[in-house]
Amino acid sequence: MPVHSGWGEPSARRLLAHRCREITEARWFAVAVMSLILVNAVLLGLETYSGFAAEWHQALRLAEHLCLAGFTVEILLRFGAHADRPRDFFRDPWNLFDLAVVACAFLPVVSENTTLLRLLRLARVLRTARFLPQLRVLMVAVARSLPGTLSFLLVGALLLYVYAMVGWLFFHESDPAHFGSLGRALLTLLLLMTLDGLGDAVHGGLAYSRWTLLYYGAYVLMASFVLVNVLIGVVINSLEEAKELEQQEEREQQEGLEQGGQAGHELPELRQRIVAARQALDDLEQSLPDPQVQLADGGRR
Repeated sequence: MPVHSGWGEPSARRLLAHRCREITEARWFAVAVMSLILVNAVLLGLETYSGFAAEWHQALRLAEHLCLAGFTVEILLRFGAHADRPRDFFRDPWNLFDLAVVACAFLPVVSENTTLLRLLRLARVLRTARFLPQLRVLMVAVARSLPGTLSFLLVGALLLYVYAMVGWLFFHESDPAHFGSLGRALLTLLLLMTLDGLGDAVHGGLAYSRWTLLYYGAYVLMASFVLVNVLIGVVINSLEEAKELEQQEEREQQEGLEQGGQAGHELPELRQRIVAARQALDDLEQSLPDPQVQLADGGRR
């Protein structure tokens, strides 16, 4: 009985995924997409020059449509590469990001709003991280360091508030320009965290009391050295974790390719064994006597 294989059949989906995967995994494809992203970034920069944008408005608009068409073809090819396993496409965060960036450009609300459209086009520049492993690791490290960074911000905000209140209590009369209110004190200490204007602040405090050296010294030690080093440690730790994740994903992909290759070699051997077993069964059936003939012989006897 003939079997008609349509595009919904597993064999057709595997063939489509294989063809698309050959394209998306090729080096020229990555170079082409990377070049398209850079062209999109250049076009976005050229539009900031009003004279040039007014003179070449039609050409810039056509180039933008061509870039959008190229990105659409790219995301369709990437989705086609997962035709045999569509769920894996949506498990990859980069695929979801690419899909959102491309799909939002077709929404009427976005296409009619120039500001949103330019922000969306600017987001395409971030897609360079997909083709630059080091930048991808850095972005993953920044994302993983967010919980630690939030804790750092809470501790830093508490430290600023305490020192700002102490500074206001002691210096609001002698130095109202820097400590006249809580807001000014917070701004002054935030700048002092970068050691900007520390000399002027110390000289102004010495005119009031020598004990101000203790105040500024303790604050600079805590804010500029201890907290900043803690933040650097959090980021470095996240960077190491991101590198380990990247290496683990590469190992898993390599193992998957090796297992796929082994399965591809074992499949013909399995088919040969099945064919040989079927042939042996056929030979065994032919060698056995026919039951109807044995019944007939027994009746005659």
